[in-house]
Amino acid sequence: MAKKTDSDNDTGIIRQFNELKKKHPDAMLLFRRNSFYELYKQDAVKAAAVLTIEIADRILPDYKKPVKVASFPQSALGVYLPRLIRSGIRVAICDALDSPLKKTGQDKAENNDRTIKNSTDMGKKKKEQGAQEAPDRTVENTVDVKPAREKKSKAKAETKAETGTDNEVKTEKKDEHKTETAQERKPREPQMVTANGEKVTHGHAYQSTTNPADWYFTAKIDGQQLKPQKMDAADLAAYQNKEMTVPQLMERYYPTKLMPKVSEEAFRMPMEIAGPDGSITVNKFNVYKEKDEQRPDFGKYKFYVQVGDTNMSAVASHQDLNAYFDRVATPNQLIEKNFGERLHLKSAYEKYQLPEGVDPKGVRVAKDRNDNKWKVSVDLGEKGQTSRHEISFDDGYSLFKTKTATREQIAAKYLNTEITGMLAANTAKVEKTASMKI
Repeated sequence: MAKKTDSDNDTGIIRQFNELKKKHPDAMLLFRRNSFYELYKQDAVKAAAVLTIEIADRILPDYKKPVKVASFPQSALGVYLPRLIRSGIRVAICDALDSPLKKTGQDKAENNDRTIKNSTDMGKKKKEQGAQEAPDRTVENTVDVKPAREKKSKAKAETKAETGTDNEVKTEKKDEHKTETAQERKPREPQMVTANGEKVTHGHAYQSTTNPADWYFTAKIDGQQLKPQKMDAADLAAYQNKEMTVPQLMERYYPTKLMPKVSEEAFRMPMEIAGPDGSITVNKFNVYKEKDEQRPDFGKYKFYVQVGDTNMSAVASHQDLNAYFDRVATPNQLIEKNFGERLHLKSAYEKYQLPEGVDPKGVRVAKDRNDNKWKVSVDLGEKGQTSRHEISFDDGYSLFKTKTATREQIAAKYLNTEITGMLAANTAKVEKTASMKI
């Protein structure tokens, strides 16, 4: 006896899935079942990976073996469908049909009803024909036919009435469905409004399906999905305990989305910025990804600026990139921050300050006779003296040529970490001596 294959045993939804998959092998099949959309087998695995939804092995009523199933509510279709399409997947939405076994049973029942009805009608016709052949019963036949016609008319009238009632019920159901749909599509209240008047919705934390230890926070701004950001454990605990709100998480993970935007006028080139010897003309400023595999910063995003005949680039921080793309910082500000020292701007050195208590007179910038390079050091008196640190050409130019940097600022840039460590060590030594005296 030939052994049955799985395809022979397929019934119900799995049979429909297999048949449709043969016709559309490259499409992902979404089956509408009750108030959910379900995906099966390989489609479930792929959808779970793309949408980060749960997948489970389930035994379906018409299929004995466990089947991988992923599902989501119909209300989430507007979120998940665009995400699937953006990932390059063809999607087909299918209505799940009733089980073929049930359908066959219904068809048989309908056929039996028709057979019985036909047999009854044939019997009636034969009786009528026999009655018409007898001439002595003509009057009786005439009397009998009239009530039959009246019954037929009554039956038709009742059928029409029932049909009218059914149509009314269907119309009422349609109206109810429309009302429910309108209620479902009612825009949700925003969780917060940004400084630019944009509405934040759908702010929530979710667990990674690939690594359950990782949690991510995401939200939508004016219906636009934001890129999920990995959460710190402390923030997750605070959020789950309702100690941290969605606005606070937005401030933490999407700060530039909440800041006021600058005008597009600020991004028009060429532009002028204040330089050490007057204004500097910036001809070009943009962002690019390093494609030279030989460079140590290969694959990183960098700022590029063209000032006159000089071209410069610098690796952009994550914060500066967000500020650039979200238009919350001007090119002037980003150029000053990333290229200010190379352009010898005075404002670029104002962030460098020596720790409190350090005497500026102890700062010394001199050329080392051994290697002929300019170096900076700081004499802290009783606390000791720092090492001699080489300074860059740009810093030396700003110090000696353009006078846009001071000795103290140069010392703070190169030696602040060392100075802080020496001061802390001296404080600990003094405290230890004092405790020994006591």
